[in-house]
Amino acid sequence: MTTLVTVAHGTRHPPGNDVARALTARCAETLEVPALTSYVELCAPSFGSVMAAATGPCVVVPLLLSTGFHLRQDLPAAADRSAYPVRLAPALGPDPVLAVAQAARLVEAGARPGQPVVMVAAGSTDPAADADLRRATALLAEMWAGPVDLATLSGRGPRPAEVVRRGVAVSPYLLAPGHFSRRARDESRAAGARVVADVIGAHPLVADLIACRFIAHSDQGVESARSPA
Repeated sequence: MTTLVTVAHGTRHPPGNDVARALTARCAETLEVPALTSYVELCAPSFGSVMAAATGPCVVVPLLLSTGFHLRQDLPAAADRSAYPVRLAPALGPDPVLAVAQAARLVEAGARPGQPVVMVAAGSTDPAADADLRRATALLAEMWAGPVDLATLSGRGPRPAEVVRRGVAVSPYLLAPGHFSRRARDESRAAGARVVADVIGAHPLVADLIACRFIAHSDQGVESARSPA
């Protein structure tokens, strides 16, 4: 049976790593397949060690929100350590499902529908991430039915201090709590944000998205795509 392997970035903040475990466990129950959680760094087990110890075919679903060095370089290299077939799904974002989850977090935090929003992402030095972040911003704007600007905490793009203004709501484009979520909150509030939403977290819709990625890249999904309509 094909195993689902999720791979999150990893953080020194234990609750942040628990998000990946919770999402993976929910998918395993829904799909009725074996599933493992792994991390790029800062938390065990590492993705490379999981691949080296694989005992059968795997579908790997990265819990990363945009294209970047990890997705284009680190993960394929580590996947090659498996003695069995590995199918690597693309980054989890951008995707309309994530925008729905972000909008829900904004409402939970007290934001008003249509209120101006700044989406704060971790950022990347990889130019390939730019288009993904622009698309994620557009998806949230469409879902929220209001203006959404983008800020990043590192890499390319403007910082929250340059974009956030008094009265806006902030939507962290982050899957789990940790160093970046603390920075997003603190820098946004310092710049005058009225509302800072929680991270996307282990939202049920995110688990459904991971399950769909698994199905699309499993043998079942591949065979369905090959079958005539």
